[in-house]
Amino acid sequence: MTKFGVSLAKVEKLYKKMEDVGIREQDLEEKFIHSGGHGGQNLNKTSTCVQIRHIPSGIIVKSQRGRTQGLNRFLARRSLLEVFEVKLLGSESTKYKKNERIRKQKLRRRRRSKKELELSSRVEKV
Repeated sequence: MTKFGVSLAKVEKLYKKMEDVGIREQDLEEKFIHSGGHGGQNLNKTSTCVQIRHIPSGIIVKSQRGRTQGLNRFLARRSLLEVFEVKLLGSESTKYKKNERIRKQKLRRRRRSKKELELSSRVEKV
């Protein structure tokens, strides 16, 4: 196994999920790029941003969230799995369900605040 800078349990879980989805390590092409954003001299000297391309499907995923290359390699693989999950399962994927739950929560909040605003305006008129 490659070292990603995360716990062994997380790496094993990642590889298990990759196996379940059907992504093989041989099908991935990694490219290391200089990250952008804040960070100063460290960003100019090291290539911590990771770009992974799944060769059979042509899907490309980039990760520059972490400060180390190993962590970004792990995060890029995890986001590649999310993309595959959305493509394979569609509305049944966990990412879709999470986004849908947040959308419904925002809608409820909007309705509640609108209702409270109407009530307060009625009270002011009386």
